[in-house]
Amino acid sequence: MLREDDEPGHAHPHPHPRPHGGHRPDDAGETVTIEQKVLAKNDLLADRNRTWMTQRGIAAVNVMSSPGAGKTTLLERTITALGGRRPLAVIEGDQETRLDADRIGRTGCAVVQVNTGAGCHLDAEMMRDALTALTPAEGALLMVENVGNLVCPALFDLGERAKVVIISVTEGTDKPLKYPYMFAAADLILINKADLLPHVDFDVEQCARHARSVNPDVRVLTVSATTGEGLDHWYDWLAAQR
Repeated sequence: MLREDDEPGHAHPHPHPRPHGGHRPDDAGETVTIEQKVLAKNDLLADRNRTWMTQRGIAAVNVMSSPGAGKTTLLERTITALGGRRPLAVIEGDQETRLDADRIGRTGCAVVQVNTGAGCHLDAEMMRDALTALTPAEGALLMVENVGNLVCPALFDLGERAKVVIISVTEGTDKPLKYPYMFAAADLILINKADLLPHVDFDVEQCARHARSVNPDVRVLTVSATTGEGLDHWYDWLAAQR
């Protein structure tokens, strides 16, 4: 299942900004070429993942955010609310530990943990291996909790149906401007922890305007994974991902 010619592995140089020093000016072309090859290989694997899931009616949603924005809490609440409506499965991405996978597992949902070590994102090869281990049911909604990071996960296609970016109200209103590539890649933006709005300096409407300045057609929902505020709209959006 989901085979490729190369042996699987997780050594993956990828397009991060280069550290200062240690590179001669003529290294730049070589570095760009390596980065292009890495992304091209990833895109090929992502297309294979996408084809495999499409053939089985599996809709994968790639959930991305900075650490602490509430991804796992949102997934726990979503699984509880949607359980029984359609098959559900989760891929958990973290650098270390099974803490989040164990939380998801306690809901009774099928889950597999992917630890990236020093890696700051999931890639299509990791997604392929997770699919092999998880074998989601036909027609399943597959939620992928990516590594907490607002840069690298946006660069790597996993073969997903849609990308969701979560920003919490405890972060800055200007996050979409500071991390434009992430918000430009999003199909949906969730502004989470709405229950804390009376206690923090965060302008929901301004944040939405910033997001739409880099992604004019993106949908923005304000929710609270803790209280359930606004989550019916999130559930409706998920139901449309088929």
